[in-house]
Amino acid sequence: MPATDRSTLRRGLGVLAVAVREEPWIFCAALFASALYGVAPVATSWTLGRITEDVILPAFQEGRTTAAALVAAGLAVFGVAMLRVVGVIGRRVGAGIMQFRLQATYRRRVAHRYLRLPVSWHQRHPAGQLLSNVNADVEAAWAPIVPLPTAIGVVVMLTAAIVSMFAVDPVMAAVALLVFPAIGLLNVFYQRRLTPLAARAQSLRAETSDIAHESFDGALVVKTLGLEEHETARMADAAARLRDANVAVGRTRGSFDPLLDALPNLGILSVLAVGTARLAAGAVSVGELVQISYLFTMIAFPVRAFGWVLAELPRSSVGWARVRHVLDAEGELPTGRLKLSDAGPISLDTRGVSYTYDDNAVLHDVTLSVDSGRTVAIVGPTGAGKSTLATLMVRLVDPVRGDVLMDGLDAREMRSGEVSSAVAFVPQETLLFDDTVRGNVLLGLEVPDDRVWEALEAVQAADVVRALPHGLDTRVGERGATLSGGQRQRIALARALVRRPRLLVLDDATSSIDPEVEGRILRGLRDARVPSTLVLVAYRQSAIALADRVVYVERGRVVDSGTHEELRNRCPGYRRLVTAYERQEQQQHPDGRTA
Repeated sequence: MPATDRSTLRRGLGVLAVAVREEPWIFCAALFASALYGVAPVATSWTLGRITEDVILPAFQEGRTTAAALVAAGLAVFGVAMLRVVGVIGRRVGAGIMQFRLQATYRRRVAHRYLRLPVSWHQRHPAGQLLSNVNADVEAAWAPIVPLPTAIGVVVMLTAAIVSMFAVDPVMAAVALLVFPAIGLLNVFYQRRLTPLAARAQSLRAETSDIAHESFDGALVVKTLGLEEHETARMADAAARLRDANVAVGRTRGSFDPLLDALPNLGILSVLAVGTARLAAGAVSVGELVQISYLFTMIAFPVRAFGWVLAELPRSSVGWARVRHVLDAEGELPTGRLKLSDAGPISLDTRGVSYTYDDNAVLHDVTLSVDSGRTVAIVGPTGAGKSTLATLMVRLVDPVRGDVLMDGLDAREMRSGEVSSAVAFVPQETLLFDDTVRGNVLLGLEVPDDRVWEALEAVQAADVVRALPHGLDTRVGERGATLSGGQRQRIALARALVRRPRLLVLDDATSSIDPEVEGRILRGLRDARVPSTLVLVAYRQSAIALADRVVYVERGRVVDSGTHEELRNRCPGYRRLVTAYERQEQQQHPDGRTA
């Protein structure tokens, strides 16, 4: 067998070994039922041989039979038939349960791993491929499970059948066994042809899923730029390549399946031909010929179960490799045992923090301090590293170098869930789920509606929600499609505030809100009933003016910090940037109001 075939077989058998370790009891139950099915043909063939010799032939020779003989023959046939029925039902139900349990288990594990991996890992992997990993690849990995008990049960069947056939007549048994090496060689050649085709088809499934996800996710861009035909063509090209890959797999299977069906039938004809000659020579009896012929007829088709398992192994090994790529992914944020103090706003410090995206340096030796309960604005031109710094502050990612401290404690040394329980982050791109307003604010948090309304009041969204048809119970549609951009941002702010965070980081989270309303919201956040430390990534004058201190960032470095007026007087870069923002706002809204 070529090295590639051995490698595919070895990897595929490794996947099956994992399945058995994961579900040993269900597998044993299915295997026991399959063993019953394997013994059933031998018992049936022996029963038919005895009925032929003891009931049918005497009836033809004497011209009569007895009711007792017929009843006994009927009960014998019914008994072995029920043995086979129990085996078939048991192995199929067991294999099905085993397959579905494995699929559910590994979908949960992959999804859980997605949630554990940091944002930096997700930034390197397209969402469409991740969807394919958790769906198509998991399904492919466990595709061989259904025929697996049957294939192993066939071993029992073959062992019992071979012993039985040689015990009856070694010559016919030898003729019957010639077909099995032929089936084995054909399956080896089959795997060599199918493995690369199955791998390509599985890869193209992920690529097609990725393109579809991008097109749906960017529907607004596609519509506004009139890119429908472009996206349709891109999807059509991917779908066509996937279609061709699947057709190639189907064509290969279609070419080999008739051969795999023909070989057992040729074996049956060979056994009958040799058996007839042996019967004419008086070497075997009629009952023995019936017994061997029926036995070979019964075992020829189940032998195909090996082919079914082997046919699924290439796709299974490819799917398993893609699933393991996620489960074995490194980069999970480390945790320790430190715990924050019990109450009050927390202080935040970054010491010599640096960060890179794929070897592209974004932050360089950033050091700043945010005192507890204070409001700090981070300002800088586009691409300065503000959003990256915000994600480091809430520990969505860890710095390549340097430390992020909360109340003087290294964030990397805190126990699991400690940061997320004390910190809230609101990004510029707001995501609302296809749920009610209440569901989007709470997201599983169990607090009374009074807390929800309190948060909505603080972010100037209470009147908006009251005006909705069903208030808090109004569904907002996918991604909050029934709300405006500013309303979505206010719901997201309420979602953060209802958790009463001790540190609140806003990454330009009010960009779609009227400047006047934005000022009221930020003042409300700063003066909230439950005070917190507030960090704003901002550019508007209304937001910057509320900060106790402003940090100016440029090209991934902290250039200067101080009050708004101090930086305006002594920092030329800050002055130019803020002046440009002010002019832009005046040009867009000369009356001071948004359209």
